[in-house]
Amino acid sequence: MITDQLFFTGINLILAWSVYVVLLAGNLSFAQGAFMAIGCYASGLLTVKLGVPLVPAAIGGAVLSAVLAMLIGWPALRVRGIYLIMVTIGVTFCVRVGLENFRLVGGVQGFGGMSGADLTTVLGAVLVIGLGLWCLSISPLQRVLDAVREDDRVAESLGINTAWVKLAAFSIGAAIAAIGGALYGHFMNFVRPDNFDILVSIYVVLYVILGGVNNMFGPVLGAAIMTLLPEYFRVLAEWRPTIFGLVIVIMLLFRPEGLLSFRVITARLGQGQGK
Repeated sequence: MITDQLFFTGINLILAWSVYVVLLAGNLSFAQGAFMAIGCYASGLLTVKLGVPLVPAAIGGAVLSAVLAMLIGWPALRVRGIYLIMVTIGVTFCVRVGLENFRLVGGVQGFGGMSGADLTTVLGAVLVIGLGLWCLSISPLQRVLDAVREDDRVAESLGINTAWVKLAAFSIGAAIAAIGGALYGHFMNFVRPDNFDILVSIYVVLYVILGGVNNMFGPVLGAAIMTLLPEYFRVLAEWRPTIFGLVIVIMLLFRPEGLLSFRVITARLGQGQGK
């Protein structure tokens, strides 16, 4: 039982980090559930139909999600604010409807036969992704992302290609979500399209808002709290959507930057040039 709880905490952490990466460039995505589904089904087809091992299959699903995110994001990231949020919500619904009508993966009946994921696998994925984000947070590239997020027009005046930075963040976030989806599917053994509805994307965004958007440790705290508390307090599990909404309202009123609001000190740009 504890192993299952830790596994799902790790999955939610990976998904929260996928949103965090997109937020680094100043965008908010509600399409992570869709990219999670793409990673799950794509890796499932590779392992079940073609006999590919789990790790290469998960990487294949991540690459596919990243490519699709680039194709979607190139026109979508030209809009901002509520319009971009609506586009990403639309992507989530489109992917779900597509999966429901795709017979190769079972349609509405679901897709099964996946296996091989366990707590060790998800901890390994968390370690690798976390190490990558930590290296990013202390690198000069973090300052580029900060500039794009705070004011993209000023960033453009400094010679930064803001469109490519936002697209890269969107694609990397999609790839991370796909890895979470691949591990989720191969742990559950059987999935259906309604496992990846819009509520999944909403919950993932709430993890980040609760924990904090300024550093990579905020999503860790938010995912852990929102995953483990309902498991140990069953009354919370029954009222999860209501409690989630109440917590977010309180956080926005009294601590809008989340529980962990500090920023990691970023490396100077000159350090990479020997200055």
